[in-house]
Amino acid sequence: MTDWLTTPIPELCLALRGDEFPLSDYVALLERQIREEEPQVRAFLDEPKRFERLQHEARALVERHPDRRRRPPLFGLPAGVKDIFHVDGFLTRAGSRLPPEALAGPQAECVTQLVEAGALVLGKTVTTEFAYFAPGATRNPRNLEHTPGGSSSGSAAAVAAGMAPLALGTQTIGSVIRPASFCGVVGFKPTYGRVSTHGVIPLSPSLDHVGWFARDVAGIMAAARVLCRGWNPNAPPSRPRFGIPQGPYLARADESAHRVLEAAVGVLRRAGYDVKAVSVMRDFEAIARNHQTILAAEVARVHRAWFRDYANLYHARTAELILAGQAIDDSTLRE
Repeated sequence: MTDWLTTPIPELCLALRGDEFPLSDYVALLERQIREEEPQVRAFLDEPKRFERLQHEARALVERHPDRRRRPPLFGLPAGVKDIFHVDGFLTRAGSRLPPEALAGPQAECVTQLVEAGALVLGKTVTTEFAYFAPGATRNPRNLEHTPGGSSSGSAAAVAAGMAPLALGTQTIGSVIRPASFCGVVGFKPTYGRVSTHGVIPLSPSLDHVGWFARDVAGIMAAARVLCRGWNPNAPPSRPRFGIPQGPYLARADESAHRVLEAAVGVLRRAGYDVKAVSVMRDFEAIARNHQTILAAEVARVHRAWFRDYANLYHARTAELILAGQAIDDSTLRE
């Protein structure tokens, strides 16, 4: 018997497109999984009639695409969406106490891309406040006493707990790859600008990336074909050479992380890949300082009006960052 909760996205979508696994049955299966896991994991924002909505949208999707041979590539695939993405029909709170009407905006382009490819919006997932520091209620499904990582905590946890096959997140510093690592799923941060951030509440526009989570690389690639500009699904003509960044950057990782990295390098070498130590970012401390300057300055500019009107509703750490950014002048930011 097929375990549809762990089936890779390409095979799952194939079964949904061909009605091998009816979409209404899949929505019912996810409902059972979410009712079992969500009370402990707390990956989603509350939506009282979530499954009535999803079943209605599933029926409408089937009616819109009666010809199985012409159904879109992500037909019926439910996706969690981090609550800094605007989604039609949903409020956006960005993990904050600000009134959602103040934060409202048009649906994110990447959400529209998924929906046009046949995906269903499973629901909004928990984020740290404005994708920065102040955590939400989400817990790590691998160990409920551990952090899921941030800021895309709900998206990573939802995938790890089997509640969502795919979930959107964002990364400004480490907010896709960190929660993916903590929760034991695959996270992908494309090259800057490869996926549109239009319709996503920014943290720092010069640094923000849209990314996503899946159980495996096949799931990541299925979404990349829809979301990434100019995506080429073909394998490179030769095996890539891997560089391991020796120096101050890698020195920041703790001993357990080094052991995991060494094990991964061993797997690559045994598989025949060329892996070389590369000395990079000797000025990493300066890079980190400049990154923080850009972050603080841009956050202050993004939040200028909101912070003026609702400063008392911000978490102390977010307010601290905004106040630091207000002291950074335009010439310093340009430099």
